Amino acid sequence: MAYQFFAVSPRTLEPVLADELKGLGAKQIKVGAGGVSFEGTLETAMAVCLHSRIASRVLMRIATRQYYDSHDIYDMAHLLPWEKFFDADCSLRVDVTAKNSPLESLDFTTLRIKDGICDRFREGCGVRPSIEKLNPDVRIHAFISERYCTFYLNLSGEPLFKRGWRIEKGEAPLKENMAAGLLALAGWNPSIPLVEPFCGSGTIAIEAAQIACNMAPGLNREFAFEKLHIFDMDRWEEMKEDARAAVNMYADVKIAASDISSIVVGKAQSNAQRAGLGALLEDGRLTFKQGDAREVAPIAESGMIVANPPYGEQSTPKSATVGGMMKNVADNMKRQFAGWTAWMLTSDRGLPRQMRLSESRKIVIFNGPLECRFFKFEMVSGNFRRKDKATEEAEA
Repeated sequence: MAYQFFAVSPRTLEPVLADELKGLGAKQIKVGAGGVSFEGTLETAMAVCLHSRIASRVLMRIATRQYYDSHDIYDMAHLLPWEKFFDADCSLRVDVTAKNSPLESLDFTTLRIKDGICDRFREGCGVRPSIEKLNPDVRIHAFISERYCTFYLNLSGEPLFKRGWRIEKGEAPLKENMAAGLLALAGWNPSIPLVEPFCGSGTIAIEAAQIACNMAPGLNREFAFEKLHIFDMDRWEEMKEDARAAVNMYADVKIAASDISSIVVGKAQSNAQRAGLGALLEDGRLTFKQGDAREVAPIAESGMIVANPPYGEQSTPKSATVGGMMKNVADNMKRQFAGWTAWMLTSDRGLPRQMRLSESRKIVIFNGPLECRFFKFEMVSGNFRRKDKATEEAEA
């Protein structure tokens, strides 16, 4: 039986997610703002939760109805057969988002949805589900447009970028699905040596290493669909066993990550261990070292740098502003990384100017609420000829 789903993703990564979903067996794929809708079986949805590196959440559409006011939305929630999906002893959370809705209060609408669901259970079995904000068993999402209300069940629970390995965080950790998206946009694959000179908590390097080892990102965590009646848990265990069997810890990959803070590097190493990458750390296929990004050395004749350098001011041993530091980083890249490709994610549109490099490509991407640019630089020896100022301003 086919169901309708919506996979949420960071903005700009929707086409990357669509390609991923196609590879996981999804049908009727449609790219939208902030995510991708698709059709598939319940097994398809389980596979997306287990294997998707780009999605933030997977939602299953339950129903869509026209409404006039909050009473109509209550009736809709009250009439839906929620008992088909979960028991009355499950705890609930209801989240509502709206676009162009005429309703005056979303808080009141959220309360009416909760009442409709709970009243149905109370009338049917004499027990009302409890409401739990922090760690509910079941998460229900309602999207309300100008004329329609749509109910979804959240199948992932906690966001999918929470892979289960991150405990230690850097100052401004990059989400795991954003790191995977950057690697996809950059065209990285495990045959390309990878350097990350601003590794922070290690997200880009760890995500790349898990990709190289074919480690399913959802293998070591739980999902909300596991508490729903309609999913086949025997089949789910089989899918996880298949994913474990597909892991290749002998992958031929070379990844070098570094950070100026030895404390941060230690945290990144701990994260990598929890991510199941101990074998790569032991034999040097994945390394985390303390080091200044202005002095980082290449690990091969050619390869790729993918980095999320700091935004704003940063204290370093040389007391440099980030702009001044990035010029020194670029000088080192021009001296030592000829033949390499460098990709930098930043909210500072002036990064190429600061680095005195001319980007060959830039992609607008949102890192949370920040509008960023993902700049590509083709590294050759010596200085780049700068574009004229009018061209720079036009492209910004």
